[in-house]
Amino acid sequence: MKKFFTSLFLLTFSVLTYGQSKVFITREITPESLVRIYEALGVNPEGRVAVKISTGESEKTGYLRPAFIKPLVDKVHGTIVECNTAYAGSRNTTEAHWKTIREHGFTEIAPVDIMDEEGSMNIAIQDSTHLKYNIVGKHLAYYDWMINLAHFKGHQMGGLGGVLKNASIGVASASGKAYIHTAGYTEKVDELWSHVDDQDGFVESMAAAAQAVHNFFGNGSRIVYIAVMNNMSIDCDCNANPQKPLIADYGIVASLDPVAVDQACYDIVTQIHNDEHNNNRPLLERIAKQHGTHIMEWGEKIGLGSRKYEIVNIDK
Repeated sequence: MKKFFTSLFLLTFSVLTYGQSKVFITREITPESLVRIYEALGVNPEGRVAVKISTGESEKTGYLRPAFIKPLVDKVHGTIVECNTAYAGSRNTTEAHWKTIREHGFTEIAPVDIMDEEGSMNIAIQDSTHLKYNIVGKHLAYYDWMINLAHFKGHQMGGLGGVLKNASIGVASASGKAYIHTAGYTEKVDELWSHVDDQDGFVESMAAAAQAVHNFFGNGSRIVYIAVMNNMSIDCDCNANPQKPLIADYGIVASLDPVAVDQACYDIVTQIHNDEHNNNRPLLERIAKQHGTHIMEWGEKIGLGSRKYEIVNIDK
């Protein structure tokens, strides 16, 4: 109980101090630095810990590799969790998804759980602008804590893929993905692609779904957010043939505030100086085309987090 209130205090302090959230950054991308930045968050998970990642559509994508995440997963005694996709590919059925998970090496480093393998469940939603509830993998109920471990990159539909997408689309079951993508129009996967014409509604629904997951874990007291800024293609890890990254690997960003994490990652990309090693224009154009920054705007509006943040460099 004492640890619960300590975590709650840390979250409140992080967001309310001077109206800014603390965002930790390291320029080193190694298994050791991933553990260090997690430790900088000052949390101590108890019970069953879910480590939410993307298992990656193919080996060509920039999903976080098992060897990289293993020390962190070991430290929290975590279970790697995912949900099935809502499009044809290597992860759209439980059978195909398990095959991909094994081929990508995740079962060799930790227990793995496809959370919607046995169906879905609804969880409460705070922002009901588009959604009446959030539809997530049924096994989410098994977990007491979540480490949201995202790979920051672009996204074909959402513009950018960071911790907010990882909490929303990533934790949603296949039917939940359809519900979010269509801004509450349908839960039927086979109807999804006929009703994806409300882009802002989709982005706002992602923010609302991320907030539902955040609230599910003790109103944010039992979830942390980490984004790895490497292999930053304009395409998501759900694209089996993503475009080549044109930006050099940057580092790792972490916070108790998911809005601040994605905002910080976006701001870092905007500030990259273009040279022979970096061209941030295609990624920024992809984000702008899909109004990707709106997920942070809406997330702040509904009270999920703050776009104002204080950088804490743990390399110093």
